[in-house]
Amino acid sequence: MIAKIARSVRKRAGRLLGAAVRPEELLRRKAIARAYLRGHGIEIGAMHNPLKVPRHVRVRYVDRVSAADLGQEHPDLRSKLVKVDIVADGETLDAIPDSSQDFVIANHLLEHCQNPIGALRNMLRVLRKDGVLFLAIPDKRYTFDADRPLTTIEHLLRDDREGSAWSRAGHYEEWTKLVDRVQGEAQIERHARDLMERQAAIHFHVWTQVEMLELILTVRRSHGFEVELIFKRDNEVIIILSKRDTIRAVPRAAGGTTHH
Repeated sequence: MIAKIARSVRKRAGRLLGAAVRPEELLRRKAIARAYLRGHGIEIGAMHNPLKVPRHVRVRYVDRVSAADLGQEHPDLRSKLVKVDIVADGETLDAIPDSSQDFVIANHLLEHCQNPIGALRNMLRVLRKDGVLFLAIPDKRYTFDADRPLTTIEHLLRDDREGSAWSRAGHYEEWTKLVDRVQGEAQIERHARDLMERQAAIHFHVWTQVEMLELILTVRRSHGFEVELIFKRDNEVIIILSKRDTIRAVPRAAGGTTHH
């Protein structure tokens, strides 16, 4: 796999010979997918921007509602949305059997999850042995989340242990103040309450590359996988994990759901 990535890098470098080259110009999502994805698997929450995969790979698309319902929610994207093959919760993957997929793709999904540790556990659960988890996670420093405080590993562990109900209102209030930039106590309260009642699909958690590594290593202490690749490009970090041991489903704590 590394050899294939190296060939891709050399090929692109040849085109750019003589010019200053940034690493992200050499190694793109498509090249990484070509190196690591085989067989058949799923992509969660692809919406209008599915990962470009090799022709021999088969992908089924998972989302929380049907494509028709997504089109109603996002009319400007209706003609670009992928066909939803499986309607399921993106965190629990309740409709996906254990050890049934060769790969799982989750690009810009984990930040929408109210229990990221539980979501990672379930992505690993549905993978076969040696199956691949392809993650792309935004680095908050380069997005509209730039002014938000980092999500600590202690916070994530508590979400996984107790469920996310304890922190949900605080996330919506933080989003209201630091992303939507609403001002005035009454206006902030009203806006945050509206977001929560609508179950708006905000970024519940935010990280830089360092905190992402901490999250991955924390999950790895209790779940069998190898870290195959970590690569920062543009505003995101791409992480490739490969499953090594069987992951048993764990009952979900009350209060957690995703709306991606």
